[in-house]
Amino acid sequence: MTQENLVVCTKCGVVNRLPLSRNGADAQCGKCGARLFSGVPQDVDTANFDRQIGRGSLPVLVDVWAPWCGPCKMMAPAYEAAAKALEPHVRLIKLNSDKEQAIAARLGIRGIPTMILLHEQREIARISGAMNTGQILRWVGSHIPIGTS
Repeated sequence: MTQENLVVCTKCGVVNRLPLSRNGADAQCGKCGARLFSGVPQDVDTANFDRQIGRGSLPVLVDVWAPWCGPCKMMAPAYEAAAKALEPHVRLIKLNSDKEQAIAARLGIRGIPTMILLHEQREIARISGAMNTGQILRWVGSHIPIGTS
């Protein structure tokens, strides 16, 4: 079993080694100095999305959304609250389907909001429709053990 997690910075895309013995909540990127877990899911571009999925060792929860989507806007605070509860054990990111159409197509997005849970470059689960914080936490917890990675 590995003694560290590989955590991709959502700001600069650099892969950081984070020992399991260290509290990830206060960890910073070794390159840009940004907090690795801010409790605020970041919008990622194609390159950062691919690095999160391909290089990070944490499960990744992706919220696929668009700025014009009412249910997406309604769910945003719940998704942020879920990030505060799930980090640093799960990486939460946002993917704007208008800006990142190629990834949305690659993921087979048919409606938004859609959340996709990925780990080790594989899709574990997906669900469409707005959810509250409790529903998000229960859904993630039903697919992966929360608190471990």
